Amino acid sequence: MNATATTLSAPTLHQRLPGLLLSVAIALVALGLGKAVPLIGGPVFGIVLGIAVRNLVAPGGSYTAGIQFAGKQVLQWSIIALGFGLSLNQVAKTGLESLSVTLVTMTVAFLTAWLLGRLLKVDDKLKILIGVGTAICGGSAIAAVTPIIKPDDHDTAFAISTIFLFNLVAVLLFPLLGHLLHLSDLGFGLWAGTAINDTSSVVAAGYSFSKQAGDYATIVKLTRATLIIPVCLVLAFAMAWKQKQQGASDFSLARIFPWFILWFLVASAVRTAGLIPAAIQPALHMAAEFLIIVALTAIGLSANLRRMASTGARPILLGLGVWAAVSVSSLLVQLVIGQL
Repeated sequence: MNATATTLSAPTLHQRLPGLLLSVAIALVALGLGKAVPLIGGPVFGIVLGIAVRNLVAPGGSYTAGIQFAGKQVLQWSIIALGFGLSLNQVAKTGLESLSVTLVTMTVAFLTAWLLGRLLKVDDKLKILIGVGTAICGGSAIAAVTPIIKPDDHDTAFAISTIFLFNLVAVLLFPLLGHLLHLSDLGFGLWAGTAINDTSSVVAAGYSFSKQAGDYATIVKLTRATLIIPVCLVLAFAMAWKQKQQGASDFSLARIFPWFILWFLVASAVRTAGLIPAAIQPALHMAAEFLIIVALTAIGLSANLRRMASTGARPILLGLGVWAAVSVSSLLVQLVIGQL
């Protein structure tokens, strides 16, 4: 019994291998297509091909462990690898530059989720899940607040499906809109980093626009992701007060903290210290790019279109409203402070 539980919580390399190999194989095709059609790029092709394979072929259960590993762990590795190409000075500068826009868009997300959620008569916990997911970092934020507010599994599935739907739309739509609006690399990076909710989608959209936009969007998004800590603390204290300290019984700061951000900073510190030879920096960036494509392919392989379609109209309308409000507010704040 215990051995089985351990196996389920930590699959072996043998169990992960089929899904990993499938993700890598599709990612190689996506990489080639991205080189042939750079306007679309490998990350977008990875998501699209992954979704197509998932919903046309439906890989069996033996692929699940590897696909999940690629969609989560490999994505974190790709972010860490990107750190080797960015100096700490650049990271600090970008984080401070984006903080005002990030705080405004977070406030807009929560207010819109509350007001529009009441209008649509969406359950309070589902409003919180969609608001947090849109404001901070998509599925990761939803997973972080779930043990705090204890929603029904049905609400959690609704929220994740809704957030994932707009992640996909953002990856495909934002680069096109960015070019139509004639945004600069930094302007688009700040827009993507503050208005797209999931790290993978931010990275995909950013690097589909340009390398500079991708670098900037990644740092902005990682800065934004750290705000999950104070948000979770506030929710934990609120639930503890509301439920006479029963709502925060399984809250763990160590469990929700995005530790890969620390390793990203370590990689950036190594680059800042001059320990990365200039000759290998292009290879490191290529490796990071391919890891991103592998991760996004795996995320596509996890997308069940039928389940997403069955989530109902009201959560999707709420997600659309919050996402649109955040996207517009990010551009408006940039226009006001002159960063477009």
